[in-house]
Amino acid sequence: MKKFILNADDLAKSEFHNNAVLEGFKKGLLKSTSIMANMPSFKDAIYRVVQPNPELGVGIHLNLIEGKALNQNLKTLCDNNGNFKNGYFSLLLKSNNKKFLKEAEIEFRSQIELAQKYIQLTHIDSHVHIHSIPKIFELTAKLAKEYNIKQIRTQAEIPYFIFREKNYKNYLINLAKVALLNYFTLKNKPIIKKYELTTNDYIIGVGYTGMMSSVAILEGLRKIKGEQTVEALIHPAKYYDDTKNSHTKEFEITQDEMLKDLIENMGYTIDNYIEKQNNISLLNV
Repeated sequence: MKKFILNADDLAKSEFHNNAVLEGFKKGLLKSTSIMANMPSFKDAIYRVVQPNPELGVGIHLNLIEGKALNQNLKTLCDNNGNFKNGYFSLLLKSNNKKFLKEAEIEFRSQIELAQKYIQLTHIDSHVHIHSIPKIFELTAKLAKEYNIKQIRTQAEIPYFIFREKNYKNYLINLAKVALLNYFTLKNKPIIKKYELTTNDYIIGVGYTGMMSSVAILEGLRKIKGEQTVEALIHPAKYYDDTKNSHTKEFEITQDEMLKDLIENMGYTIDNYIEKQNNISLLNV
């Protein structure tokens, strides 16, 4: 089966992100999202978006990058005010440190357990792809197994170039991210097998971070051959005014009925990570 999952990262980051997921789900193309348990609009996301829509697949978007931790006294993760203080490469450098990994596990457990009070989580991923870092990936896979979250995101992406896209500098920076994440995915595949998890075959969205559009999704899908499970990740927001940015452009993707038709015409079933009987389309590595 060819399976396409459009996933909205950053649910609960703000009411604007919650608005986008709710409106996107109503259109039928967006069937999956990932929630940030430490964010200020978490309860709004639960009561206004998640609970009224049980067919919306919801994963946990683990976060050590942005906002306040759910726990206190995490010295390697947070500043004196409890705010996360590391970027991706700082986390990469710290990922062999036992104290860091212990604190990361404490925080990850709190985020998962808070979400599971309200949601049957369908999958596990992370903010800024921090769980791609191999030591953090093993920790994440271990927790996924323990908390019965059977599917975990990996970041294998086939590079492609859209000639009409003018932002070449950002694309080249993103291309370096694609190369790094592809390398980490190769290292992480045995860990998926070790913990008996499943994963997507490919992802679309790293190469065009900040530039995602319907065209970017279609061009990415055209590069993928065979019966694969493909996840396209977006970060949509719907504001209460006429604000325009990359998040509103990504919200427009969720409203694109022609895109939905074109994806289905390519032979893809549009779905989410909710497990269904006899559904074996996800890769068990």
